[in-house]
Formats: sequence, structure tokens, C-alpha cells
Amino acid sequence: MKSLAGLSIILLFLVTSSCTSKIASSQQKKYPPLNSQQEVKVFAIGQIIPRNSELIEKLSTGEKGFKADINYDIVIRQAKFFARKAGGNAIQIIDYTAPSALVSPKHRMTINILSIPVDENVYRQEEITTIPNINYAILHIYRYGGPGFAVNYNLVLGDSTICKVKNNFSTTIQIKKEGRKTIWAQTEARSFVIVDFKFGEEYFLRCGIVEGSVVGIPKLELVNNMTGKSEMEYFK
Repeated sequence: MKSLAGLSIILLFLVTSSCTSKIASSQQKKYPPLNSQQEVKVFAIGQIIPRNSELIEKLSTGEKGFKADINYDIVIRQAKFFARKAGGNAIQIIDYTAPSALVSPKHRMTINILSIPVDENVYRQEEITTIPNINYAILHIYRYGGPGFAVNYNLVLGDSTICKVKNNFSTTIQIKKEGRKTIWAQTEARSFVIVDFKFGEEYFLRCGIVEGSVVGIPKLELVNNMTGKSEMEYFK
């Protein structure tokens, strides 16, 4: 009986171990804080992180001054601040809750603060997405819920409307001409970004609303591929 009990414990240990994260924990290891100019990588939910990454700390909004906010950018900036403070050069989003009219108007998330190997080759393929043999560029457009949820606006490429940007919205559009193009939107004022489109490449445009004197002003921001892929996970 004792041998069977011992075998059961061993099997339970093996099963439990196989289900845990492969990130090495370094909670007992102290890292010096990083300066404010240090880049902090952002990994999406389920996105593969580099080998030999070390877990420094797990942190959720509502803990240690990490606050939920109606602006997604602010939550990410806070997360990067806490990562640098802990000596981490990356964050991995492991749980995310978008604003909801019924629950909370704020973005909330749980992150792993990581120390990852510093090697530019690790990220090059993840940040630059090129699809061969296609004669168009791919533009991903999205907007989270939050302030100004009732204000919609047309997104215009050159002189042509390509979509209407609504609350909790995403779409993907093929761009059939290469070169520098202006994408703009207007309510009480106009906002714009300039994109240098190349066939076979993906682009991510985060949209929103910032406070104005009447209804609010469109906010358009072209983000890198890693950030865009991470944020688009919410709409899948």
C-alpha cells in the first residue's frame, strides 16, 4: 500500500509539473531597475516568449499602484513602468478584461514581468511580418471600448472612406497601392497618420477618441506589429 501511495504521489507530481509554465521563476533574485529609456517588449496572451526567460513578478491592476484605466495606452505604460522598476525588460499579458458598460469602464489586466535574453534576432521575425507573393498590403484597424463610446467616425484613405470606426470594433482591409498614404478622420477636428505601405506587409492602426470641446477628437495611432497583434487578440 505504501508503495502504491508513493507511486501516486510521484505521478501527481509529474502531471502537475507538466502543466506548469516553462518560465523560470526568479522571485528570489533581485534585478537592478532599468532607466526610463529602456525598451520593454510586450507579449500577447498565448504568444511564445523567448527561451531562458525569467519570471520576476506577476502583477494585476489594483495591486501595488498598478491602476486600471479607461485608456488602454495608460495601462500598458504603467505595466512598462513597473517592469522597469522591477528590472524586467518585457511584460507578458496573461489575462485581460476590456471595458464594459455593465461591469467596469476601465481596461484591466494581469501581467508577468519578465527578464528575457537581449537578442535583436529574437524579435525581428515577430515584429516584421512579410507575406510573399501578394500584391497588396494588409491594414488592421481596431478600437476598444471606453470614453466617447457613442461617437463613430469615418476613416478615410486619401479621398475614399474605407470604414466607419465604432466602439469595440475591428476590421482588416487590403491596400492595393504601395507608397506613402494619409489616413485621416474628422469630428470637431481632424486627426491623421501617414503610412508607407508595402505589398506583403501588415500594419496595425489603433483608433480611439480623446476629449474635445464638443464630441471628442479621433485618435489614430500606428503601432508596431508585436503590439498590434497583442491588442487584436481581444477581438478574436
